[in-house]
Amino acid sequence: MTRPVVLVGFVAAALGSSIKDFQPDGSVIFVEEPDVVRKRGARQTVAGSALVRELIEWEFHLPGKADEFYHVHRDLDPAAVVPLTEYATPFAARLAERYGLPGAGFGAAQILRDKAVLRLVSRAAGIANPVSARVESPEQVREFMARNPGKIVLKPANRQASVGTQVLTDPAEAERAWANCVVQDEGIFVPDRAMELKMLAECFVEGDEYSVEMLLRDGEPLFANVTGKQLFPGPRPVELAHIVPADIPDELTATLNEETRRLTGAAGFRTGIVHCEWIVSDGIPYLVECAGRFAGDGIIELIQRAYPVELNRAYFSVMKDEPIADVLPRRAERGAAVRFVSIEPGLIEDVRGVEKASQAEGVFLCDVSVSAGDRFDGLRSSWDRVGDLMVTADSPAEALRLAEEAVALIEIDVRPDGEERENAAP
Repeated sequence: MTRPVVLVGFVAAALGSSIKDFQPDGSVIFVEEPDVVRKRGARQTVAGSALVRELIEWEFHLPGKADEFYHVHRDLDPAAVVPLTEYATPFAARLAERYGLPGAGFGAAQILRDKAVLRLVSRAAGIANPVSARVESPEQVREFMARNPGKIVLKPANRQASVGTQVLTDPAEAERAWANCVVQDEGIFVPDRAMELKMLAECFVEGDEYSVEMLLRDGEPLFANVTGKQLFPGPRPVELAHIVPADIPDELTATLNEETRRLTGAAGFRTGIVHCEWIVSDGIPYLVECAGRFAGDGIIELIQRAYPVELNRAYFSVMKDEPIADVLPRRAERGAAVRFVSIEPGLIEDVRGVEKASQAEGVFLCDVSVSAGDRFDGLRSSWDRVGDLMVTADSPAEALRLAEEAVALIEIDVRPDGEERENAAP
C-alpha cells in the first residue's frame, strides 16, 4: 500500500487541486479538529473523494497533541506531513520530527506562529521591523500611541486572515478598536473552545506591500516568487488584489527574496514553503509577518499559471524527501491576478453580472458567495470578502487591468442597514 501523506487542517479545495495529479487514490489522510469537522461537514465532503484514505479527528491546536498522535499512530508510516492551514503549522512540524520526515522544524514553526516572537527573533538578526510592543488593554494601546505619535496597527499576534487587525489614528479610538480586535469569531474554521489571544501594537509603516512565496529544502531556497498586493481602503488592512509576479524592478525582487532567505535562516526554518509579507518604505523592506505554509487567497494558483510551474508537486516532493522532477523556473512567463469583491453592510437585494464577468477576457475563475436575501455585516477580515475573480494575461499589469474590468461587470445591490430600519419603522 502507498505510504500516506498526512494533511493537517481540512481544506476542501485541496481535493479538487492538482494534488490528485500526483497523489494516487487512497493516499491522503486529513487531520482536523473535531469541532471543525462537524461544523464544516468535512466527513460528507471527503466521502466523495477517492483521494482520501481517512479523516482523523484530533485536537491538534493543543500542546503535546503531535506527540500524542505519534504514539497512538506509530504504525502510520506517512511519506510526508503537510500543514494546510495557519494553525496547523506547529503540530505538523512536530509530527514530522517524530516520524523522522522533512519539515519546518518545531522551533521555527512556533516562532512564525507568534508575530511578537517573530519580531524579537528577526529584529535580533538585523531584519527591519516596525516598532512594536505587546499590549494587554486599551490603556496600554494609548500609552504606546503617546510614545509613538502617528498611526498604529493593533492586531492579534497569533491569528490568521487579518482577523482583528485595525489601523488607529487617534488614541480616542483605542477602546472601541480593542473591543473589535479581541472579540474574534472565525466561525466554522476554528474549534468551539476559547483560543488564547495575544495582542500587538505597532507603528504604521507607509509603503507598498508584497509577499514572497519561497520553497526551501534544508534551509536552501529552490523557488521564489514576489507577489504584489493592494488593500481595500479603510481601517481594516484586508487585501483587495494580488498580482503575480509583482510588477517591480529586478533589484527589488532580489532584495525581497534575500530578506526572506535571511528571515527563514533567522527562524531556523528547514524544509517547506513560506509566505512572507513585507512593506517597502523608502527602499527598505519591513517585515509584516511570515507563515510557514502555502499562501492563501489563490496565490499558489496564480504562481502555477504565470510561471508556469507545478509548485504543488514540487512542494510535496520536497516534503517527501524526493527529488523534484522538473527544473523550477526563475522568472515568470506571463502575469496573473486575483481581484476580491466587497460591498457596503446591509441587506443584499440583487446580484447580477457574475456569468458575464466569468466570460470576460483572461478570466479563469469567478465566484460570488452571496445572493439576494443575505445580510452582509461589513469587511473586518479576509473571511468577509464576498467574491473573487482570477485572470491570466501576457503581463502582470495586463492581468490586473483585465481583473478590474471583469469585476466592474459584477453588480450587487445592497440596502444599507439604516435605510432598512427606516423602511421598517411604523
